[in-house]
Amino acid sequence: MSYFDAASSAPLHPVARQALLASLDEGWADPSRLYREGRRARLLLDAAREAAAEAVGCRADELTFTSSGTRAVHSGMAGALAGRRRVGRHLIVSAVEHSSVLHSAELFEVTEVPVSRTGAVSPQAYVDALRPDTALACLQSANHEVGTVQPVAEVAAVCRQAGVPLLVDAAQSLGWGPVEGEWSLLTASAHKWGGPSGVGLLAVRKGVRFSPQGPADERESGRAPGFENLPAIVAAAASLRAARAEAAQEAVRLRELTARIRARVPRLVPDVDVVGDPEKRLPGIVTFSCLYVDGETLLHELDREGFSVSSGSSCTSSTLTPSHVLKAMGVLSEGNVRVSLPRGTTSEEVERFLEVLPGAVAAVREKLGAPTPSAVVRDDSLVVDALGKRCPIPVIELAKVIGDVPVGGTVRVLSDDEAARLDIPAWCEMREQEYVGEEPADNGTAYVIRRIR
Repeated sequence: MSYFDAASSAPLHPVARQALLASLDEGWADPSRLYREGRRARLLLDAAREAAAEAVGCRADELTFTSSGTRAVHSGMAGALAGRRRVGRHLIVSAVEHSSVLHSAELFEVTEVPVSRTGAVSPQAYVDALRPDTALACLQSANHEVGTVQPVAEVAAVCRQAGVPLLVDAAQSLGWGPVEGEWSLLTASAHKWGGPSGVGLLAVRKGVRFSPQGPADERESGRAPGFENLPAIVAAAASLRAARAEAAQEAVRLRELTARIRARVPRLVPDVDVVGDPEKRLPGIVTFSCLYVDGETLLHELDREGFSVSSGSSCTSSTLTPSHVLKAMGVLSEGNVRVSLPRGTTSEEVERFLEVLPGAVAAVREKLGAPTPSAVVRDDSLVVDALGKRCPIPVIELAKVIGDVPVGGTVRVLSDDEAARLDIPAWCEMREQEYVGEEPADNGTAYVIRRIR
């Protein structure tokens, strides 16, 4: 079985396992106590904090250990916004932030900065979004779904000039290297770099106005209440240091493997869109979407073949809505596959994946079939009734009938699936047809496409 979902959670690093087992014997006592066992636990905690702070690029007294990366984000945003409440309640985020950032932002007045089709923000967009009442800006260091690296240093400079703190979600990138630029707050999650789950990092630079929220607690400077999970913290810090030591060499190797996937998938599988920045990206992540494919079914096919991958397709989420990242990028969401290679992935594993993928995609397309579309002509326009059918069926039916209308003619696809709002325009761009727009329709929406070739 080949595990290709490291962006969700990386396998436990051997160093993390060793440190975890060792600290279970040595780090069980309360590090706030003055007796021998407590002093021993305090030494372990302080050493872990020093090691993590060195990797982050901050002072040890600026770093807090939290119970998760999500908790670090929530505490960081809440504390920074409370500390600047006199400035205002305006918050800037990118449209492709992790859900933990977006959910926290719902409590405030938010400006969402758009991204390009590669998933990158423009620093100028942050300049344009700044207001006198802006209390905080947020930007991920690299995207968790498509791997695109963001211009953090440039955005940090813009925010610093305006006197606005920037919180950076570095969960995906911290294991590969420090975050450049003059950021104000930074969060990360240990299980992304091979540490144990249940440990997050929150760094708050000196001079940043910060007011911890919730009931007061004496531990972790009041920013992370509760007894520290010392064995996990020690393992997190040890594995971060180990991951960094291996990062340069491993990054070169994984970049070659992901570049191989990016180049060969479009040649091996027809109707595929490889998304994300081809150059400014994390070493191990490559994402692509397949037309006329149900993402969940494809994941099951690949799982049967021995590959664990993930998807941003709407059909793989509990909400049945398209990935907000793919939607913001304006790319195809259905049939989406994210391959995120863990450290140690071999060339042979990637070659076998490339051998298996074409057959898996073909099998899914065959299972879905090409259903006979319900098409009628109304007012010189072909109408496809796909109401009650989930994507990619509306797109499949559109593809079946576009050749039945003359050049310049239109097709109206009736659909009540939210994913069609993203996938039909994406299909038009891939097929060089004109997407005219959408119109209200009974029980759904009519998507209008004009044939131009």
